[in-house]
Amino acid sequence: MKTVFTDAFIKYIKQAGRYTDAATSGLNFNVKNSSGGYWVFRFQFAGKRADLSLGAYPAISLKEARKRALVSRNELLQGNRPTAYWRSQIAQKDPDRLLFKDYAKQCIETKKAEWQNPKHVEQWFNTIEQYANPFIGDKGLDEIDTQDILNILMPIWFTKTETASRLRGRVEWILASATTRKLRNGLNPAAWRGHLETILPKPTKITPVKHHPALPYKEIPTFMKALAEKDGVAALALEFLILNANRTGEVIGGLRNEIINNELWVIPAKRMKAKREHRIPLSNRSLEILLVARSLDPDSKYLFSRDSKPLSTMAMAMMLRKINSEITVHGFRSSFRDWASEETNHSWEAAEKALAHAITNQSEAAYRRGNLVGPRKRLMKDWEDYCLTGTWGNVIALDSERKAA
Repeated sequence: MKTVFTDAFIKYIKQAGRYTDAATSGLNFNVKNSSGGYWVFRFQFAGKRADLSLGAYPAISLKEARKRALVSRNELLQGNRPTAYWRSQIAQKDPDRLLFKDYAKQCIETKKAEWQNPKHVEQWFNTIEQYANPFIGDKGLDEIDTQDILNILMPIWFTKTETASRLRGRVEWILASATTRKLRNGLNPAAWRGHLETILPKPTKITPVKHHPALPYKEIPTFMKALAEKDGVAALALEFLILNANRTGEVIGGLRNEIINNELWVIPAKRMKAKREHRIPLSNRSLEILLVARSLDPDSKYLFSRDSKPLSTMAMAMMLRKINSEITVHGFRSSFRDWASEETNHSWEAAEKALAHAITNQSEAAYRRGNLVGPRKRLMKDWEDYCLTGTWGNVIALDSERKAA
């Protein structure tokens, strides 16, 4: 769309798209998904079309964007490829000035060592690059204030609440790191408690917390029969996950050398969410599944793999969709927990240990240092029996039709 830009036009434009300024050759205003706009100088050089970012709105005003576009047009007329000249000017004024975008990248590179899932690294990089850098990427660490943070968050706080909340936390952490290293002073403008909470509504008040959809535990035996009819390593992995109340990452990253004496699976701390070693007593069907999986890929080091490569994070989810598309893999942990609480006399401690849940109460954590392997072995044996037969111990679970008879 081509029109003569005005401050009012730019301020109130909401529809995503690329808008061209009829008054300034090459100046474009790009809007994506109502998350704010940014200026671009579009030109041709050496027979190829290219775009030069001029900065994000409103940090860069219409007047400044036109100025930058005109300077870039003059460079082009002189036979030179346009450059972001203002960045070099800032660097010349203060060569030691550290920009947010550069420091953020350093921080993420350092922090990523603690993340098990590569997706977390991508999410940090992508959210900072997409939402924060257009507003504060070219600002010095000590120049960022509360209004800058609001400029970042307001366009997405009500429409992409979860993303905005996580982004706020990431920016807060980066700026806190800068304060610790004495690269900035004063209040952290991205802090929530006692600061942004006085301006923005709580995320939970905008978007209710969504739990992973779980299959009611009374439907587990029927589901397991349907799963048993599926072939392939993904079906085996999903059955194993359900029987042992695991997370997806624990199963797809599981190694054969983690199985001890053909009865205990010891997951090292580095692969656990709580960063503590987790010991799982394996029942008969779980051991059978491991034998079948080994026969399908004999030379692999993983518990479940194809051509010696671990399953993808979506393999079990895709298998689940073939049976029931309305629930999630992670939801089976809730199914197990509900069954243990509502149908059995097994201790709360054994069930929590089986799920490898972190203990927030320090005195309770000290009391529960043990692995409770004995009680958990009995618990998991009963859970396996229930999953496969609908009965456990001396208990018979009657389905609704038999109850009504």
